[in-house]
Amino acid sequence: MGKRISDKFKAWQDTCNQRFYQLKANEEELNRIFIQIYGLQNEISPIVDDKDVSVNKADLNREIKSLISYAVGCMFGRYSLDADGICCAGNPFEDCFTLPQNQKTDIHHERYYLKTIACQNTFDPNQHFGAIADNIIPITDDDYFANDIVHLFTEFIRIAYGQDTLEENLYFIANALGGKGSPWDTLRTYFLNEFYSDHVKIYQKRPIYWLFTSGKKNAFQCLIYMHRYRPDTIARIRTDYVHELQSRYHTAMTTIASHLQSLTGNEAIKRQKQLKQLQDQNAELINFEEKLHHYADQMMPIDLDDGVKTNYAKLNEILAPIK
Repeated sequence: MGKRISDKFKAWQDTCNQRFYQLKANEEELNRIFIQIYGLQNEISPIVDDKDVSVNKADLNREIKSLISYAVGCMFGRYSLDADGICCAGNPFEDCFTLPQNQKTDIHHERYYLKTIACQNTFDPNQHFGAIADNIIPITDDDYFANDIVHLFTEFIRIAYGQDTLEENLYFIANALGGKGSPWDTLRTYFLNEFYSDHVKIYQKRPIYWLFTSGKKNAFQCLIYMHRYRPDTIARIRTDYVHELQSRYHTAMTTIASHLQSLTGNEAIKRQKQLKQLQDQNAELINFEEKLHHYADQMMPIDLDDGVKTNYAKLNEILAPIK
């Protein structure tokens, strides 16, 4: 039996409201006591404004974005559906998921950890959600990679909440984000345009997930987890993803140019716009690939002890600016 995120949110909303109004009532009762003690009945009101209560009510948009952030953490291995707390935050990645022999009593945990250590990038429905092996999550404006962030997030929701409620849950998430079109389109738009700014804001301009970006045309973006960065990470981005995307762009441009010869009217105009967009993105990607090549050749290490600001600055030419 699957689980509905809408039901989970309703239960959380009830809990938050109960906590909120209980705390508000407690604060107002304390105010009445002090007003009575000091004889301030004609000068001060015991009523507390909602905005001054020190706990929050549930907010659907905020909670859904928090769920998405947690899902990305599970993709990177920072968190796990099979373990409490932070799993990987600077210690060697393989060690984060190696359990002592006396704790390996659950076959599902065994499969999850073995899967993670074995560096599987694809998902078996009989296994738990495992962290990605190469520490690279592509974000593109179309469905170019089987392991892009929209596919990974969809798989996370399927495993966490069940196959039978997957579509309903994705629609609920998309509606909470305020998007238009299909849930997958809404998610892709959110990851392309908003996720990273939300992440930077939450971490107060010291992001732990870093966004590599080709530029304003959104030709290519990808996330990495700074605690799993390795000197060959940039080379992997370049060879495994950017080169592959360049090939896909070339194929798409050739196909559209060929079809244009037999098209007229609105359809021809539509295809010409698509071709122009691809040409602009391809030009941006060529420039980005050259920058990546430069950094990849340096095999640049980072030192986590130096902090986010210092390490981010080493790669700022190929990373999204922190605003």
